[in-house]
Amino acid sequence: MTPFTLAGAMAPATLAGALALQNAEMLAVGTLIQLVRPGAPMMYGSFTSNVDMRSGSPAFGTPEYTKAAQASGQLARRYGLPFRSSNTTTSNAVDAQAAYESAMSLWGAVMGGANLVNHAAGWLEGGLTASFEKLIIDAEMLQMMASYLQPIEVDDASLGLEAIGAVGPGGHFFGSPHTLERYEHAFYSPLVSDWRNFETWAESGSPDTTERAHRIWRQLLDESVSPTLDAAIDDELVEFVAHRKEVLSR
Repeated sequence: MTPFTLAGAMAPATLAGALALQNAEMLAVGTLIQLVRPGAPMMYGSFTSNVDMRSGSPAFGTPEYTKAAQASGQLARRYGLPFRSSNTTTSNAVDAQAAYESAMSLWGAVMGGANLVNHAAGWLEGGLTASFEKLIIDAEMLQMMASYLQPIEVDDASLGLEAIGAVGPGGHFFGSPHTLERYEHAFYSPLVSDWRNFETWAESGSPDTTERAHRIWRQLLDESVSPTLDAAIDDELVEFVAHRKEVLSR
């Protein structure tokens, strides 16, 4: 159950009021579900955000959206239900706004303890557009957050006290056996981020994040191998898609 409660539009212009309405709607639908099918599994969904009070347009990836996701996670745990959240942005392009609004949304999901994140990658233009470039950039953020959530390993080997003593003052760890044992998998390896210095980056054509993401999805698509599918089923699916496109275009 995921009520769509936009503060200032279909919910009060306060976060507390919008959350109260979201919770009431969720409980009402949840009660109906259990009346119809007792014991049916349910998930507490949150999609509370606010509107732009200058235009009335929905706003996503806002501080209000993030706080609502965190609060909704607490409400879900109060009722003993799994929690569903989203990755959102109102940006119309794969730009800095798209990245920082999605980062805000994802942190709301992470800090809210979400069990399921719908629209986790590729969301653009308030959900009206799906972008391949945005999907790749979101995948980078999801991987980084997953890595961030891993506990720090602390044991004799990871502390590396012997390595510190062996290198000594004024030395470096590039050639240390401790480093050579770990360098291939020691740290998070980026999907999109470019960590080269400015000169090297400029010499390669100064590709920005969107351009790099474009190259990655094109490569993935070119190298992809379609799963084996019965020819009759494939023909049926193609026919169905063509029919739906025709219906939707009327």
